[in-house]
Amino acid sequence: MTRVLVLLALLLWGGAAARDGLDGWIDQTVLPPLGQDTSAEVRDRNGDLLRVYTVADGRWRLRAGVGDVDPGYLKMLTTYEDRRFYSHSGVDPRAILRATWQSAKAGRVISGGSTLTMQVARLLEDSGTGQWAGKLRQMRVALALERRLSKAEILDLYLLLAPMGGNLEGVRAATLSYFGKEPRRLTPAESAMLVALPQSPEARRPDRAPAAAAEARNRVLDRALRYGAITEGEARAAKSDTAPYQRHAFPALAPHLTDHARAFAPDTPVQTLTLYAQVQHQMEALARAATRPLSDRLSIAILVADHASGEIVASVGSAGLGEDGQGFVDMTRAVRSPGSTLKPLIYGLAFDQGLAHPETLIDDRPMAFDGYAPQNFDGEFRGELPVAEALRLSLNLPAVQLTDAIGPQNLIAALRRAGADPQVPGGKPGLAVALGGLGLTLTDLVQMYGGLANGGQALPLHWRADAAGDPTRVLSRASAWQIGHVLSALTPPPGAPANKLAYKTGTSYGHRDAWAVGYDGRHVIGVWLGRPDGTPVPGVFGGDLAAPVLFEAFARLKPQFDALPPPPPETLMIGASSLPEPLRRFRSRRAEVAPDQPNLVFPPDGAVLAVADTLPVKVRDGRPPFTWLANGQPIVTGERGREVTLPGLGRGFNDLAVIDAMGRSARVTIQVE
Repeated sequence: MTRVLVLLALLLWGGAAARDGLDGWIDQTVLPPLGQDTSAEVRDRNGDLLRVYTVADGRWRLRAGVGDVDPGYLKMLTTYEDRRFYSHSGVDPRAILRATWQSAKAGRVISGGSTLTMQVARLLEDSGTGQWAGKLRQMRVALALERRLSKAEILDLYLLLAPMGGNLEGVRAATLSYFGKEPRRLTPAESAMLVALPQSPEARRPDRAPAAAAEARNRVLDRALRYGAITEGEARAAKSDTAPYQRHAFPALAPHLTDHARAFAPDTPVQTLTLYAQVQHQMEALARAATRPLSDRLSIAILVADHASGEIVASVGSAGLGEDGQGFVDMTRAVRSPGSTLKPLIYGLAFDQGLAHPETLIDDRPMAFDGYAPQNFDGEFRGELPVAEALRLSLNLPAVQLTDAIGPQNLIAALRRAGADPQVPGGKPGLAVALGGLGLTLTDLVQMYGGLANGGQALPLHWRADAAGDPTRVLSRASAWQIGHVLSALTPPPGAPANKLAYKTGTSYGHRDAWAVGYDGRHVIGVWLGRPDGTPVPGVFGGDLAAPVLFEAFARLKPQFDALPPPPPETLMIGASSLPEPLRRFRSRRAEVAPDQPNLVFPPDGAVLAVADTLPVKVRDGRPPFTWLANGQPIVTGERGREVTLPGLGRGFNDLAVIDAMGRSARVTIQVE
């Protein structure tokens, strides 16, 4: 080996006559491919890593150029590995002669004569270092590289390919894994570790052989101090560094969306999304915290967007990928029943069509629409009340009446204008769509509510900066503001801040989905909880589970809510008594209104009566025919009249009851003397 090195040194220092042949030899060199596969990266809007992927062979090889790493590291690298890097032409004869002399004197290899360019040649061809033929090839490739690339480009290749232990290649992969940070700012101790590692990457891995790594690092520091690359104080402090160099996991934020982005553009090495990495981190932590005390099979999705631009700020498809497979389902894109979350749009459309105003009175009583007889969630009815209150209470009968008036197909058309893709069973919408009888995604709902928040104009939600779309008018400015004004008066969940947040909750049939969607003056956030397989979750309500998560999401997004906008000048803001006559009360033109709950008006509850052969009784409201009972026994059945006479009752206390055709009852207790 020593003889080979001497001969090579003489060859390189040969006279002018030999140089013409050497030039031709170098110029005829066939270089290995200079383009190297690198890890695909997905970054946030600020350039921070969201997700990084391995190359095909499972290695982490992240691109980083001279301008991306700490100058102190580059200075230490050239000082230790190749002090004449910027002056030689790929091979350093002085270094070769020095290495040859040291080897001959000691009888063993003391130092290598390879330049950084020669090391790059070896890494490009994955050639060995011990055979003379391999060394000669490295020298030839190094000389050719220097003629075709700049010094910075050669360094870029080294920074990309240098082995750093395990499946790590390149400086950036090493700093992210061992130090948990980008290579822009490194300490002298970290720089020295990175310089030492490629010489023996497995034996010096700081996560597995910390003592050997520290010893090699200190040798680099000694040479850096000797040649003035660092000060004595820096060297002393670096040698005392005992930081735990354990491998950190590579960033894997927004796994569902980043996978989607990579599938969308598989050949794009670096993609930049509209997300904020810090906000994404906060929302993923919130998702884990929200589901931790719940069933293991309960999943969650959170979507945060800027409703003024349509940019998605954070996207959480599940609480974690998990081992049961359900976490791999991106629930921001899953089609589910939206429950009551469409009611704000229904009311807004009714406002736009002049059918109602927030102060319009509307009936909440049993009704039937060609055989369809919806009920309220709690089974109770409130009678006549203002439209605004009906929306806040999320009553079903008023929403169905308004849907019947505006037309279910017009509701579907409005959803499509808002950018949603409603899935209607059978393709023809019926009145059940008002109560969640269709399929929507969380993304659809957030986009729809973003349109309400943005003055009635919906912007397409997008995660690519170049995918912004044009706004589409869904509601008038006045109607959109009225909806926000009504929803912002809802009481926040217990413990939530009392800031003005316009929000709505929803629970789908069978407790399969719990929803909460809300907005302030800048952002819109949607929350979904449930099981990806659609299994019912008894006791899951949007108001109980999803709403607290919604308010916490806003709290983690920013310290204070952005104020909702003031009403546009065309907004009709008057009391019920000042409304035009057609807007004072809404009456359904098609619904069959059932009578109210039966009310036993005589005898009154607690009455004291004298004994008699017969007792007249009277019922108001309710639907005939009626059944009358005394002390639990049926006395009169099938009676369509509202006044009947019952046989005389015994002395003492007696219970009277009446049951109407819908099974509703009224009861009183009287005393007969």
